[in-house]
Parts: sequence; C-alpha cells; structure tokens
Amino acid sequence: MITVTYSIPAIHCGHCTHTIEMEVGELQGVQSVKAEIDTKKVTITFDAPASEEKIKSLLAEINYPAEGLLTL
Repeated sequence: MITVTYSIPAIHCGHCTHTIEMEVGELQGVQSVKAEIDTKKVTITFDAPASEEKIKSLLAEINYPAEGLLTL
C-alpha cells in the first residue's frame, strides 16, 4: 500500500474536492482519496494496478493537475 499527498492549487470549493474524490476513487487499486479545500492537498492511498503516473494523468485530465508530490 502506497500513500501520496499532492498539492493541487486548482482546488477552490466542495465541488472540486468531490470531483477529485469521485474520479480518482474509481481508478482500480485506489483504496482512499481525501481532498482538502483549506490546504489544497489530496491524499491518495493505492496499490497496483494504480500508479502515481496513472493518478497524475487522471488529475490533469480532469483539470486538477498535481503541482508537486508532498509526501511518499
């Protein structure tokens, strides 16, 4: 199990967090997703077949690109 936290500056409201949590949560292998408005961070716990590359690609696709990996 891997847990990562990304900075997502595009998070502005509850709709943003809901969209991120729903979309990323649907990726096979993702165990949990928690997006926060106040900190503009998203924390994701996953196993294979999910990967950081797939997660970051999906975030960019839904217009919430990850600006940086905060923790690994």
